[in-house]
Amino acid sequence: MYEPRQPTESGRAPAPGSLGERGSRNLRHPHCPQLADSCGLREPRDGRLLGNGPRQKHVEDKRRPVLFSLNSSHRGLTQPGRRLETPRERRPSRGAGTRTRDYNSRGASGEPGERSRPLIGGAAGRCGAGLCTCARRGRMAVLCSFAAVRGAPGPWRWAACAAGGLRGRRPGRGYAAGPAQSPPTFGFLLDIDGVLVRGHRVIPAAQEAFRRLLNSQGQLRVPVVFVTNAGNILQHGKAQELSALLGFKVEPDQVILSHSPMKLFSQYHKRRMLVSGQGPLVENARVLGFENVVTVDELRTAFPVLDMVDLQRRPKTTPVPRNDFPAIEGVLLLGEPVRWETSLQLIMDVLLSNGNPGTGLATAPYPHLPVLASNMDLLWMAEAKMPRFGHGTFLLCLETIYRKMTGKELRYEGLMGKPSILTYQYAEELIRQQAERRGWAAPIQNLYAVGDNPMSDVYGANLFHQYLQMAKQGGAQELVVGGLWRQRPSATQSCASILVCTGVYSPETLAPTEPAEGGEEPPFHGHRDFRFSPGLMEASHIVNDVDEAVQLVFHKEGWAL
Repeated sequence: MYEPRQPTESGRAPAPGSLGERGSRNLRHPHCPQLADSCGLREPRDGRLLGNGPRQKHVEDKRRPVLFSLNSSHRGLTQPGRRLETPRERRPSRGAGTRTRDYNSRGASGEPGERSRPLIGGAAGRCGAGLCTCARRGRMAVLCSFAAVRGAPGPWRWAACAAGGLRGRRPGRGYAAGPAQSPPTFGFLLDIDGVLVRGHRVIPAAQEAFRRLLNSQGQLRVPVVFVTNAGNILQHGKAQELSALLGFKVEPDQVILSHSPMKLFSQYHKRRMLVSGQGPLVENARVLGFENVVTVDELRTAFPVLDMVDLQRRPKTTPVPRNDFPAIEGVLLLGEPVRWETSLQLIMDVLLSNGNPGTGLATAPYPHLPVLASNMDLLWMAEAKMPRFGHGTFLLCLETIYRKMTGKELRYEGLMGKPSILTYQYAEELIRQQAERRGWAAPIQNLYAVGDNPMSDVYGANLFHQYLQMAKQGGAQELVVGGLWRQRPSATQSCASILVCTGVYSPETLAPTEPAEGGEEPPFHGHRDFRFSPGLMEASHIVNDVDEAVQLVFHKEGWAL
């Protein structure tokens, strides 16, 4: 049996979080109040907080684990005569095993001075008794993010099937059932970069983890979906890449790219869209359902005088202006491009000219053309010792330029990829479909999201966990968006976040929720439309690597290693 070497679970329910009041329409959509009413999620007037239910705290006493139920009446519960150290008293070391962050308002002795943190399931928030402003914003963060999928068509089952190219139930295909082990009631959502691989090099712990996850026939013992914010590759190409690295067959319907949920936005599929990114751009856009796309390079070829930064690429003569180029009707941002200066310039030209970059407008239109974006990661981890710029950095540049030039906020019709709730709903449905194909009758109740980025992986999993807790209250079980599709009732009860130390996060650096020197607020690496919320960025568990994460989950679920 897996015996953790240090305390293995923080047991803290994610603290309330909130999304930005500015920016993307999908996160502050004017129909959010009506959506809240239709879902029964209006803020209660009696001070109650619809948040997470009781959680459990795992504390090791060098002999065997002890489980405590943690709710509003158990603040600071520890073993008799022993209080839990705060992170300031016990910083994890890289050589340690599984770690946790514990925040107790008081120790068992009741002594003051320990750091106080809110418990979402309780009646008291950090601002005192009753429903505080922080808690209200946390509930509305989940609620407002539902608007990210407004206008999405068709039944949810069809949408999730389309994500992996499925057509109903298909037995087999790499999911042959193994004997002996009881059907699982849990599944894994695994990040890729920084968890399984660093660049093109597989992390050794990932190979060990999959030795535990595969049965003697080489098939998965539990449902697994790979959820990555990468998007400059085709879905089946990513599956083949993972198969070669991990040594077992990964199916395309086990991979969710950052832009996969764009299949839901069918109201834009027939529009003429400018697409930005790299790799198989046009093919990816067509797989997502977009029928009429123009790349940045094609736009530059049609209007060569627009791209003037690189002296070597400037036209030697003045070309004849074109008036036969069809207007562009929207912008599709699938991933970071190669020439940022060219993409930034031409995207701005399209937005400021209302889709006619060959002409000029006296006043920039606002609202501007619809913009769909995926992958909000500011940073990601490759072979280099320090993190690399991600697509979130490109989005930050575009937003800053647009605001500087117009005085207004760049607005998104949809933001996809982690930490978007829509991405986790997508993953939840694919997990359910895997269990169906394997013939596992027991519903998948617990999801474990393993990642290396506190802002995307941890924030997203905790935000989705909040949504699930609200669903258990009966208010968010059936989410209606634009009146066009309805999500099937979910059997999932929880989504725990597990942070590994093999990627962006490192225990040697300042935690994303701890104040910097001088008491300043820590730097926030999340997207503009997701507000800084310390509770949502604190993982349920912190472990060294993905192998320890698998051991931890198997231990919690009572499975043999």
